[in-house]
Amino acid sequence: MKKKKVLIVVENAPVPLDPRVWKEALALEQAGYGVSVLCPKWKGYEAGYELKDGVHIYRHPMPKEGNGAFAYVWEYGWALLFEFIYAWWIYLRRGFHVLQACNPPDDIVFVALTFKIFGVKYIFDHHDANPELYWAKYERKDFLYKTLVWLEKMTFRYSDVVMSTNESYRELAITRGHMQPEDVFVVRNGPDLKTFQPVPPNPALKYGKKFLVGYVGVMGEQDGLDILLNVAEHIKNLGRTDIHFTCVGKGPAFNQLQQIVVDKKLADTVNFTGRISDEDLLAVLSTADICVNPDKPCKMNDISTMIKIMEYMALGKPIVQFDLREGKFSAQEASLYADAGNQVADFADKILWLADHPEERQRMGEFGRKRVQQQLAWDYSIGNLLAAYERVLTK
Repeated sequence: MKKKKVLIVVENAPVPLDPRVWKEALALEQAGYGVSVLCPKWKGYEAGYELKDGVHIYRHPMPKEGNGAFAYVWEYGWALLFEFIYAWWIYLRRGFHVLQACNPPDDIVFVALTFKIFGVKYIFDHHDANPELYWAKYERKDFLYKTLVWLEKMTFRYSDVVMSTNESYRELAITRGHMQPEDVFVVRNGPDLKTFQPVPPNPALKYGKKFLVGYVGVMGEQDGLDILLNVAEHIKNLGRTDIHFTCVGKGPAFNQLQQIVVDKKLADTVNFTGRISDEDLLAVLSTADICVNPDKPCKMNDISTMIKIMEYMALGKPIVQFDLREGKFSAQEASLYADAGNQVADFADKILWLADHPEERQRMGEFGRKRVQQQLAWDYSIGNLLAAYERVLTK
């Protein structure tokens, strides 16, 4: 018999495509919870309902993804309406004792509030610091920024328990969110080593070059892919034609980035794959000699943990990134850290240094793989996930 029933609401990606949410859902189901997930429909994930590995997945319609502040308002408004309707339908059909909301955005708290009067507990799964995210994208503290600050305040106020992705976010929940320390649990987003394992490299993926630099992740304003393209141009202008860059993923800046490749005449140096299968992703990263995280230096990226870092480390890859707090905590000696004040040249120098020092690439890769295996893999987060649920159900 199932112990308790849970509804997880996530808006910015469908399940099982969202790896963190899917790992959480599976861990809860395996611990005896009855788990439902409410998420958006995307290309390749159009089914309105799916039962997968014991998890009930419900998907609601979404407007076309936009770029710009008001496009996000339109998207979030429609999503909130569908989340409210679907959540009530799931509650009447299956019931749930806990609603877990995964941000962004922070407006899912209003869906949760309608159920709290019936005794449903609310867990906030804090993926992104949204005020900092907005500032990273637009660098202005306008009405929308103030709205995000208010939404975050409301979210913390009505959360019974918060799950933070790292210690920086835990500190935000306690200081800015006024949460009690015993109600905030760090649930890191490490790779699942049962499925995320290296595969044999494929030389064809190097496009005839000696070295492959790999990137995987979302492609938005704050993710620094424009910086990476400038790095690729800088390296090419130095006369180094032995390095190719492959960028895996998609996002609001995807089309713009492809145009930059054309404008800078980098088609022989950089390619974008878009979203690809897990098998193809592992092939690219397993073939890469160096992996990069070009997240632009800002408060949002300084306090955020990027799953790509642990994925690179799990595959034994040396990393180049900027000197940011949480990225440095995750990678430690598995990464070189570029100077934020001399972004393009220093980032390029770090890539070239690694390309020319194979023994250091191997040493850093081995350090990173061991760190993930011994401390940062998803299995080490399951205990805190279950502890957060035990806490919320005893309040």
